[in-house]
Amino acid sequence: MDLEKINKQLESKTPEEIVSWALSIAEKPVITTNFRPYEASILHVVKQLDNNIKVIWCDTGYNTPKTYAHAEKLINSLELNIHLYVPKQTTAYRNCILGIPTIDDLNHSLFTEQVKLEPFKRAMKEHQPDVWFTNLRKGQTAFRDSIDIVSKSKDGILKISPFYNWSDVKLDSYLEEHNLPNEFEYFDPTKVESNRECGLHS
Repeated sequence: MDLEKINKQLESKTPEEIVSWALSIAEKPVITTNFRPYEASILHVVKQLDNNIKVIWCDTGYNTPKTYAHAEKLINSLELNIHLYVPKQTTAYRNCILGIPTIDDLNHSLFTEQVKLEPFKRAMKEHQPDVWFTNLRKGQTAFRDSIDIVSKSKDGILKISPFYNWSDVKLDSYLEEHNLPNEFEYFDPTKVESNRECGLHS
């Protein structure tokens, strides 16, 4: 598959057209979400074209109350086919043993593995997707600037980012047009800084 050629063809397409193209070649598509800001856009556009698509939510256990309320609202209003994955250790147990390590703490990689990477790997192993919808966008991190609308994960899964070239302003308009909620009180304990990758995508 010539990704450069495909991305050239898709760069002028709408998110709906990009999703439609991806679904046309998919056998086992999934969306992943963490209900961070602007996630409603990707959930909405894909759900309109594949009503029963599997939505994988790897909940770290450290989301804010507002994020959990936002997630519940979207799950119900969009009637999402949610597949929830959580760490094997409880948050209470981990808080006693590790707390939330800083980036330069030797335990940070173990913490990230427990709360995010292991549940994600477990989800992907169980569902074996060939197409993975995500809301990565240019300008979020240096790594994300280096990919495109269509890329491949390190496991060879075709990764589709329909809103890759969209700004926050355009997404605000999309959410308003479709009467979709947004929530900015979001916390990722594995990233600490907004411009860091957590390991799922890089």
